[in-house]
Amino acid sequence: MLPALSIGEYSLVYNLFSFTFAAMFASFIFFVLARPQVASQYRSALIMSALVVAVAGYHYFRIFESWSGAYMLIDGMYQPSGQPFNDAYRYVDWLLTVPLLVAELIAVIALPPKQAGAFTFRLAGAAALMVILGYPGEIAADNGTRALWGFFSTLPFLYIVYVLFTQLGSAIERQPEGARVLVRNIRLLLLATWGFYPIVYMIPFLGDGAALSASVVVAVQVGYCIADVVAKCGYGVMIYAIARAKTTDKELVPAPAVGD
Repeated sequence: MLPALSIGEYSLVYNLFSFTFAAMFASFIFFVLARPQVASQYRSALIMSALVVAVAGYHYFRIFESWSGAYMLIDGMYQPSGQPFNDAYRYVDWLLTVPLLVAELIAVIALPPKQAGAFTFRLAGAAALMVILGYPGEIAADNGTRALWGFFSTLPFLYIVYVLFTQLGSAIERQPEGARVLVRNIRLLLLATWGFYPIVYMIPFLGDGAALSASVVVAVQVGYCIADVVAKCGYGVMIYAIARAKTTDKELVPAPAVGD
């Protein structure tokens, strides 16, 4: 059951949804226009960046509409209208976009095709599993169930971190000098942004475990918006910067196989 919100609380979430939709739309235009500026073997990474923000932008538009329909202004407070707020749009979005985020990184590193396919399959599969396992906890009515599914969801995330920081390490070190630091930093950005989601996920633990308070609902929605903008728009800009740096360095040969 949604709590009543003050005009300020409702407007904060409303405006954050609008900002996030605009950020996704602007990023989509940038990635499409920037594609010719990178070498041909890195353009697939830019295409995936554009797909990520396009899918996210569509779902934020739907979330925006759902939020608008879920409340009505009565006597100076926003009261639940009786229409449900469909937060499942967010998980559908993540199920489609989160695997693409790791695929972007593999594409811009430019591993040999066979290795690139293997790493993409493993990391994208783990990313999808992470989202799927998190959803039952997101809709759970009690914090115990939320914590249990949150723990299960963390296991694929730890596997992704392990692969990024161990098995891909040698390939990253063989990147051209101009892109090497950027690739290292994008791993840290991925870790930081994906690590921020569990923090937002655990915000309901601050409540009583039953009805969510207004502050918890607002904090969760604002937190997820901020995380999505950084993890999709900011991450995509980093992917472009890496591709552009490798193009400038005229590094047109795929990276050596991991472990060679």
